[in-house]
Amino acid sequence: MSAETPAAVPGQFTRRRLQFRAWRGTRPFWAGLYILLAGFPIMYFPYAHLQLGSLTVAMSTTAGAGSLIIGVLLVVLGVSLWFQKHIRTFAGVAAILLALVSLPVSNFGGFVMGFVLALIGGAMAVAWGPGVPKQPQPEGDVPPAGDDAPEKAAYHPGPDGVGDGGTFQAPAALGENDLSGTSPVNGANGRHSAG
Repeated sequence: MSAETPAAVPGQFTRRRLQFRAWRGTRPFWAGLYILLAGFPIMYFPYAHLQLGSLTVAMSTTAGAGSLIIGVLLVVLGVSLWFQKHIRTFAGVAAILLALVSLPVSNFGGFVMGFVLALIGGAMAVAWGPGVPKQPQPEGDVPPAGDDAPEKAAYHPGPDGVGDGGTFQAPAALGENDLSGTSPVNGANGRHSAG
């Protein structure tokens, strides 16, 4: 490399990856992905003919149409979470309900795989909330430590020298607005005498 070579410019792949990351961060992406993936085993297993050696296992049931409808609805809910983030609560609750319905209708919810994915995705969709951008903190609002510190409270003993019931005088720096009666400055620290 020579001194005249410009700094490395991010390529097309890096730019697209960063754009996708920014898009993904503004919506419940992972919840939508889990719900979308939950629809496939629920749709697939009632229509599949699995081969185990020379044995064909068919799991088609009378509820095959119900399995197809549940699977398609889960896929649609997953995709709609990506592009319409304001329906996240509805989509999450609907995915959880469809997962529960898929247990009796669709071979234990796609052999529990689709059921678990739909439950996790639905819970993530309901729990997701849009992020709040960080607010910059102004630097001039912190008061300097120094001569403004309150004075140490004075303890006034009673006539017998022991004390007058454990009362402390409030420091002058707190003024009349200190209604708590205790302050770390005066040494009471929230403890009052019993008598």
